[in-house]
Amino acid sequence: MRAIRRFTVRTVLPSQLEPLGELVRNLRWSWHPETMDLFAEVDPEVWERVDHDPVALLGAVEADRLRELAQDRRFLRRLADAADDLREYMTAPRWYQSQEGGPAAIGYFSPEYGIAAALPQYSGGLGILAGDHLKAASDLGVPILGVGLLYRHGYFSQSLSPEGWQQEHYPSLDPGGLPLTLLKEADGTPARVGIGLPGSRTLHAQIWVAQVGRVPLLLLDSDISDNDAAARDVTDRLYGGGGDHRLMQELLLGVGGVRALRAYCRISGHPEPEVFHTNEGHAGFLGIERIRELTEARLSFDEALEAVRAGTVFTTHTPVPAGIDRFPTEMIARQFGGSNAWPTVSVDRILQLGAEPEGPDSDPAVFNMAVMGMRLAQRVNGVSELHGEVSREMFKGLWPGFDVEEVPIGSITNGVHAPTWVGREVMELAGDELPSLIDMSQGWDAVRKLSDADIWSIRGRLRAHLVTEARKRIKQSWRQRGAAEAELGWVDEALDPDALTIGFARRVPSYKRLTLMLSDPERLKSLLLDPDKPVQIVIAGKAHPADEGGKKFIQQMVRFADQEDVRHRIVFLPDYDMTLGRLMVTGSDVWMNNPLRPLEACGTSGMKAALNGGLNLSIRDGWWDEWFDGNNGWAIPSADGVTDPERRDELEATALYDLIEREVADRFYDRAADGLPRRWLEMVKHTLSSLGPKVLAGRMLHDYVVGLYTPAASSARALVADGYENARQFAAWKLRLTQAWPGIRVEHVEAAGIGDAPELGARLELRATIALGELSADDVQVQAAYGRVGPHDELISPTYVTLKADSVDDDGRAYYTGDLPLDRTGAFGYTVRVVPFHPLMASPAELGLVSAPEEPAGMTNGTLR
Repeated sequence: MRAIRRFTVRTVLPSQLEPLGELVRNLRWSWHPETMDLFAEVDPEVWERVDHDPVALLGAVEADRLRELAQDRRFLRRLADAADDLREYMTAPRWYQSQEGGPAAIGYFSPEYGIAAALPQYSGGLGILAGDHLKAASDLGVPILGVGLLYRHGYFSQSLSPEGWQQEHYPSLDPGGLPLTLLKEADGTPARVGIGLPGSRTLHAQIWVAQVGRVPLLLLDSDISDNDAAARDVTDRLYGGGGDHRLMQELLLGVGGVRALRAYCRISGHPEPEVFHTNEGHAGFLGIERIRELTEARLSFDEALEAVRAGTVFTTHTPVPAGIDRFPTEMIARQFGGSNAWPTVSVDRILQLGAEPEGPDSDPAVFNMAVMGMRLAQRVNGVSELHGEVSREMFKGLWPGFDVEEVPIGSITNGVHAPTWVGREVMELAGDELPSLIDMSQGWDAVRKLSDADIWSIRGRLRAHLVTEARKRIKQSWRQRGAAEAELGWVDEALDPDALTIGFARRVPSYKRLTLMLSDPERLKSLLLDPDKPVQIVIAGKAHPADEGGKKFIQQMVRFADQEDVRHRIVFLPDYDMTLGRLMVTGSDVWMNNPLRPLEACGTSGMKAALNGGLNLSIRDGWWDEWFDGNNGWAIPSADGVTDPERRDELEATALYDLIEREVADRFYDRAADGLPRRWLEMVKHTLSSLGPKVLAGRMLHDYVVGLYTPAASSARALVADGYENARQFAAWKLRLTQAWPGIRVEHVEAAGIGDAPELGARLELRATIALGELSADDVQVQAAYGRVGPHDELISPTYVTLKADSVDDDGRAYYTGDLPLDRTGAFGYTVRVVPFHPLMASPAELGLVSAPEEPAGMTNGTLR
């Protein structure tokens, strides 16, 4: 018989143990080993049984044990010390408090968060990154407020059928059994937000708060009695349901999220955000809600748009158009139009924000969430240098007339939160140097002084732990698939704690190529079964429930790993989550990644492995493209120019096999007289010292604060000042400039000063005649672009210099002069262009307006010497 309702009854702690509740409610414990040790001491047996979940621990421990601890003076001293340490962590000034000009608060929006396995609100890399972002912000004192949704069934847990097919199971999560606190008004009633829906319906949500160190994370929950059945199910599953369901989730995240932030700041006294950070398009409607707020405060739509854009950062996380949410325009019109329309925000203006720019792949019948997000943000970034390049190409249509290199999409390469992902043994090896290594990204060169024997011993212990835990999971999975206990004797010998161990774990879309290693099964078997240099591979991954192709990849892998001759050397571990991920990145000697380049935006699992002394074996995609240096791992050659997918896979698989056989395994098993793989350990030390300071989430947060958050706060303050007077003037200037731009022309360009035989080091004198039309010289900037030219006279990575306005005639013609250095030999070219200029613009390309000569003017081809 099944219960018709499930809920959690929380224990009542003795007064002496009340600080224990304080520690449990703050998720800092998930990256603070000393607090975890304290929890384990409460009841070691129960601690293991509840999989290190402190909330479950307090619900399962016997009352007699709690009374005993309440009288245990030694435990109470440890508890008091831990509580004092947390309070100091929460209040003491940190790095951010020494900075100037940063925002008072940042609203950070993401559809998923990977904080801890005890709070299963994530599916993959986006959520794990968001969790690491909040944790690093907490460690550095960055005043972020996280916003997301509370999914009552989270993401699915995975098992395998007897045939190796992925099966999904959705847990029923009770917020009372999670490390959450319900946000309440002063009178004790739950704080609520509401969003109008078509048909005179309202979507209501309550707000749960997860305290992530110093960072509050607000999670909106629609499963409340105020809602009808359909509305209650809006926050049922992460990435579940069809288009209507996803739209409701994204409305609640964006519009409801802003309203939840306002409620939290009003109730708690927390400063209101000056900057809003949108992760991917899922939360894009937050900008629409902020425009509504401002238009109801008497700003026009365009004026509100400028004020919102100034303080918004948009991060794109996908290099593939298929990864972007796109809704039918009639669905958006139904939500924001008719009887549900907002009085001050027309549905037509909303539809314009999400309209795809003209191009071969654009569709006028769809509303593109990423496009809207970029139009609502003055600052946009990708998550690695290569991803920035790919994104500029993908979205160049939003800034017509500009070269791809000038599209205003930058990049900040992701990082990982070391205390979450680095094995405790590795952390302890750093000793007293740990704070400077992680918080300040300093002192990593000292890694080279560590003893080879110490590093190898730790690597051996971590590998052995992975083998032990993998055997437990293999046995559990085979039992679930119907195997009898008598059939499982082989599992005790599965994997070898001394063998070269390769880890491979990720989501399973087609571009990540889970089965690339199976391209030549016999070649793979020869690597696995080599009598002198055996290789073993530990694999994990989930396919989206609707991705039949991904499920087939998993089944192919499972069926190969089930074969009796190799099952002790290659294993697939079901139910990939944070716990398993940490186990694998700490215990693997090599982290393998073979995506189809350039479709991996960043990828961070290899960073985690590197911080644990693992070496990367990867296609040069995402972060590995910019930080591989030839000595910190291996780059799998990529057959980028091959258009036949099967041929490309064949070539790259062969290169992978060759690297493993001839370089990776050779180096791992090349032992000195003392049994240590000296050359391998040299690579490990180089990896730690070179990648350590780069891959940290603290470095990532530093880059966001300095490069995006602080400039965005400055722009937002400028537009808000004097009752939004600058927002009004900026919007009026943009309208005037856009209307007058067709009158801008580059009429003539003259060049002098280099003679008939230009030589290196000479200076080319330019004079340009510009028709300004109805604009003034203050509205524009005239630039000369120069540099190397290609076979079709195209400028390649040109340099830009600003020309000086010498005079302006009464008829609106202006004359600009300047000179260019002939600083390179070979084919050289130049041109002149006009772009808008305003001190409140973040980029010359912001408006997508540029005027250049219709034909090359004043250009001379020749050889410089």
